[in-house]
Amino acid sequence: MAENAHVLYNSEPALDIAEFRRVLVESGLGETRPVDDEARLRAMLSGANLVLTARLDIEGKPLVGVIRGITDFSWVCYISELAVSRSAQGLGIGKGLMDEARRQLGPSVAISLISMPDAVGFYERIGMKRMADAFWFDRKG
Repeated sequence: MAENAHVLYNSEPALDIAEFRRVLVESGLGETRPVDDEARLRAMLSGANLVLTARLDIEGKPLVGVIRGITDFSWVCYISELAVSRSAQGLGIGKGLMDEARRQLGPSVAISLISMPDAVGFYERIGMKRMADAFWFDRKG
């Protein structure tokens, strides 16, 4: 990652699928997401009504992080992905994306997500409360 690069956080509802895929792969989430199915990635992005990005403020504005969420902008937001490229992990970008989500959603909207096991510590460090009562029907395909 470029030294002294600033990070720009923005809403990008029309995020490029190739950029989204690249960050999923670079973050490690590509192992659990359909990164080789472009139609499904397109549907994932178009079905989200909250897409926030973190880009380095250098030439080309490379994407280094993304949040994809679904919300009613009134009561709750479910974060489907919080992905930060490995080269940018540990620099506060994940927290910055969550802070931007909270800023855009406002204080009356709760945020929920299901963490990957190796990311639990991150969510606890940024102040999210662990909930024991989550339930899941697994997808078929």
